[in-house]
Amino acid sequence: MENFVYFTPTKIFFGKKEETKIGSILASYGGTKILLHYGKKSVVKSGLLARVKQSLDEHQISYLELAGVEPNPKITLVEKGVQMVKENGIDFILAIGGGSVIDSAKSIAVGACVEHSPWLFSTHEKTPEKAIPVGVILTLAASGSDMSDSCVITNDKTQEKRGFNSPLNRPKFAILNPELTYSVSPYQTACGIVDILMHTLERFISQTASVEPTDSIALALLKSVYQAGKIVMKNPNDYDARATLLWANSLSHNGLTSCGRSFIMSVHQLEHEVSGMFDSVAHGAGLAVLWPAWAMYAYPYAKERFKRLVYEVLEIPASDSLTNDIEKGIQKLKEYFQEIGMPTSLKELNISESDIKKLALNVTYNHTRTLKDVIEIDEEMALKILKLAL
Repeated sequence: MENFVYFTPTKIFFGKKEETKIGSILASYGGTKILLHYGKKSVVKSGLLARVKQSLDEHQISYLELAGVEPNPKITLVEKGVQMVKENGIDFILAIGGGSVIDSAKSIAVGACVEHSPWLFSTHEKTPEKAIPVGVILTLAASGSDMSDSCVITNDKTQEKRGFNSPLNRPKFAILNPELTYSVSPYQTACGIVDILMHTLERFISQTASVEPTDSIALALLKSVYQAGKIVMKNPNDYDARATLLWANSLSHNGLTSCGRSFIMSVHQLEHEVSGMFDSVAHGAGLAVLWPAWAMYAYPYAKERFKRLVYEVLEIPASDSLTNDIEKGIQKLKEYFQEIGMPTSLKELNISESDIKKLALNVTYNHTRTLKDVIEIDEEMALKILKLAL
């Protein structure tokens, strides 16, 4: 087990109607002028935004609004938010939505404390030293950004998608009401299921050998999400299954399942290039396509890790050939993705063979990096994985 620091300062308010307490919660954190940050229609149509405003009004907390966050949140909207915060004396940002909204809020929060573009944090040219506090009302079980230290932003001018980690990215609090996820579309629900699985799986199958009890926690999370995902896709209003996904969303990306491990999440890095170049690709859909292809190249170098996945989570019957069982397990997970409505090839995402070479080059940041984890991914290996995923 490697040395580690475990830091999860985000306070969680979990359960039915917890969002109605937002006024008192913000007041307890000293928020006096709030930036309400959200997407486009869903929080308005559902009445959630109106309930939030009512609670803020009751506690005499003023607010401004910045709507329009898109999937793969854009630096142009972030920069608009930074300007609003600076010009209006905003002292707290409330993200209402899923991971894209939260990441956009995080980028605004650090960007409002500097004079340069917050994009320089995403490219690691600058390191944040201060941030406006952020709170979250979560409406989608997927990214785990509500408790994580990560922030991923897309530069819509250069088609680059980049992330950075900082303790300053962790929200002060997050409100998780499973009922707020009932109205999420089947496709976005499935994307979320994949993202939660991958956040755990890419930590579990990494360059570090067995780490108990971290591994046991990871395997339990994987199994519960795998099962709850099937239930939710058939019954979107199953409270317990939605609650399982929502809580697993947070636990999968807050650092719990990586204690004592080294990891770099190679498949996530591959997918960032795909959805950075093709903005219409949902992050979870990209992961569903890429992970099985990556796994076919990676499993010979991490058989003990894959062994536990296929036997303990996917419940593949053991035979006299571990190699065959692992390949059956990879296929079974691919079929699971298909079952919940996810694509399993790049062609289904309207990505053609002519795009593959550019994507492979992008993965290496134009030959300036190699991803070194279970397998080394340079341009040649990236090309192999992308071709298999095609």
